[in-house]
Amino acid sequence: MKLILLIIYFAVMVGIGIYCRRHATDVNGFVLGGRSVGPWLTAFAYGTSYFSAVVFVGYAGQFGWKYGIAATWAGIGNAVIGSLLAWVVLGRRTRIMTQHLNSATMPQFFGERFGSKPLKIGASVIIFIFLIPYTASLYNGLSRLFGMAFNIDYSVCIILMAVLTAIYVIAGGYMATAINDFIQGIIMLVGIVTVIAAVLNSKGGFMAALNGLASITDESVTTTPGIFASFFGPDPLNLMFVVILTSLGTWGLPQMVQKFYAIKNEEAIKKGTIISTLFALVVAGGSYFLGGFGRLFSDQVDVVANGYDSVIPTMLSSLSPLLIALVVILVLSASMSTLSSLVIASSSTLTIDFLKELVFKKMDDKKQVLSIRILVVVFIAISSVLALIQYKSSVTFIAQLMGVSWGALAGSFLAPFLYSLYSKKVTKASCWVSFLFSSVLMIVNIFYGSHFPEIMRSPINCGAIAMIVGLVIVPVVSLVTPKPDKDLVENAFACYEKETKVAQKTSLGK
Repeated sequence: MKLILLIIYFAVMVGIGIYCRRHATDVNGFVLGGRSVGPWLTAFAYGTSYFSAVVFVGYAGQFGWKYGIAATWAGIGNAVIGSLLAWVVLGRRTRIMTQHLNSATMPQFFGERFGSKPLKIGASVIIFIFLIPYTASLYNGLSRLFGMAFNIDYSVCIILMAVLTAIYVIAGGYMATAINDFIQGIIMLVGIVTVIAAVLNSKGGFMAALNGLASITDESVTTTPGIFASFFGPDPLNLMFVVILTSLGTWGLPQMVQKFYAIKNEEAIKKGTIISTLFALVVAGGSYFLGGFGRLFSDQVDVVANGYDSVIPTMLSSLSPLLIALVVILVLSASMSTLSSLVIASSSTLTIDFLKELVFKKMDDKKQVLSIRILVVVFIAISSVLALIQYKSSVTFIAQLMGVSWGALAGSFLAPFLYSLYSKKVTKASCWVSFLFSSVLMIVNIFYGSHFPEIMRSPINCGAIAMIVGLVIVPVVSLVTPKPDKDLVENAFACYEKETKVAQKTSLGK
């Protein structure tokens, strides 16, 4: 039954990729789906790119164990800040200005918005460096689930997942990814609700599980009774940093923001906002909520020996074979959807913003699409090799880079991108300072994190601080550096003043 479900799942993914190949004949079609993607596909593409095996297995297990039921706040933050506010604040303006500036990637946006090729190249280098370890980390968590469900080597899983993702992305580009994301999103929604119900039922239901959690104490954490079933948990400060990084971070991640470039129309933005928020509430909220009951399985979990990644698989190990198969497909769906989104963002950025800019300046549209397809293979191959190295040698260094990658990317781009959509006063210098500050800070954190103040030693806390500081750096540096070219700025913002006729049901008029 497990194998049959997997085979059907993989066949559908590949079939959609082949079906969508007619949408991927030029750069606009391959990277953005022709800017004609509807609300359901866009919202699900946003949500499935947001949540991967890292969240379901790694973060849900780790933070659920540390903070108990209070870890659910991370899921609520993901829904409200990472989805709802992201769509409201960024969605419409991103779609309008990126089309006006004819930019298909985030570095291309910076290059056109500020009239600066070096800024464009700098942004593409940051994306290239920090998306690779993030991509490799997607395979984390799958090993334990496959070990629990199948008697096959995890290496086979890595190779299979990489090959199948490459096939449908290369064949159908963004449209194939968006349609597959929709199917994968449905699987994630059904899977997470079913799994939560099954796990809680195994512990006597929700109230019995909550009472059991309230009776657990861990003196190495706190002596307060019932702390793991409380509203804010044992460590609300560090929990707040988790919420900030995993929620606000989406505002500056290239593969997330790029979803707004492809939205079809105004109606799609309105519907997409609601759909995306509800999706995040169920998937992220459900994942962290499930992880919050991890300590009920403390007699079966050895976190010291096996790490936090063992928490969720242990919780699921007693489920029926059919439910385990559903979980495996759920996590595969989460990982493959995020992987496809990342490799499209990486390969399109490297082609459009780096190779075409510096190496092959006369590269036509057809050659750009070919280059993007080749680089999709390269990125997936590199991430697979890194995942295999980690698996075979038990290197934990690569896995830790996921938090560093997220912090560096979001810290570098969030503030410059956000302010550039709203303010005419943002300068090139402020963008450079934000890029360098966050990138250097996170790289130093890898090697010298133990010398940082205690609150900044964790890559998660450090990344959250990088984003917050960036929001201060950009306006402050913009005040003390040369003003941007007036004509360039006015041209960029002219798109917002363009008049559009709408039906009276949309606007009552004057």
